[in-house]
Amino acid sequence: KPFILRRTKREVAKELPDKIEQTIVCQMSKQQEQLYNELRDHYRSTLIGIVKQQGMAKAKIHVLEALLRLRQAACHPGLLDQAKLGDSSAKLDALNLHLSELLAEGHKALVFSQFTSMLSIVRQHLDEKGIVYEYLDGQTRDRKSRVERFQSDPECGVFLISLKAGGLGLNLTAADYVFLLDPWWNPAVEMQAIDRAHRIGQTRQVFAYRLICRNTVEEKIAELQGKKRELADAILQADNNLIQDLSQEDLELLLS
Repeated sequence: KPFILRRTKREVAKELPDKIEQTIVCQMSKQQEQLYNELRDHYRSTLIGIVKQQGMAKAKIHVLEALLRLRQAACHPGLLDQAKLGDSSAKLDALNLHLSELLAEGHKALVFSQFTSMLSIVRQHLDEKGIVYEYLDGQTRDRKSRVERFQSDPECGVFLISLKAGGLGLNLTAADYVFLLDPWWNPAVEMQAIDRAHRIGQTRQVFAYRLICRNTVEEKIAELQGKKRELADAILQADNNLIQDLSQEDLELLLS
């Protein structure tokens, strides 16, 4: 089967409105930045030595743990320390600001995160503000009713969704804004998440925002993404099949 017949969504649904994508670069507070830098310096001092001694293949578990922790630190301090769940974070502040504005104008938004613990923090803030929302992760059983409520209830303006639970199979055209709280660097998966709103039935322009923190591993991986697309996709995927393609120079860049 050497040939595949393929039509793009644009060819099938020519009437589909435009989709605008933008990256929001967030500036961490001094407190969050200090926490991140301390964690980065710790991994930089220990991890490079381990890689030199054992090689990248044998050290991949340590590498993946370091990248995961640094990504969590960029999202919110509470992902690393439950005692800090009440702290603020650059991404949470940016999200709250944007949600307040668009909800006041009658828009609806999807908020995606790979970390359900991050979604829990967002839930707490929405509860405090009295904002009506729906929630879906891998433990949700009544998916259909959650979707129907978001689609039909004008008071329900936000849908919090975990990547694994909501990346496919959901029609959420009531939303015209999409927020990706922690980029997972796989363009196909990102597009699937955004396309929960940008699909047949959507009549409004869709705005998709990726939130990344300045001077963090998120910016560094974005740099690598342009140079080594397969590497950037594989670093943070669940299967980690291509982690052996990560060089020591790449790792030093990520931890710089």
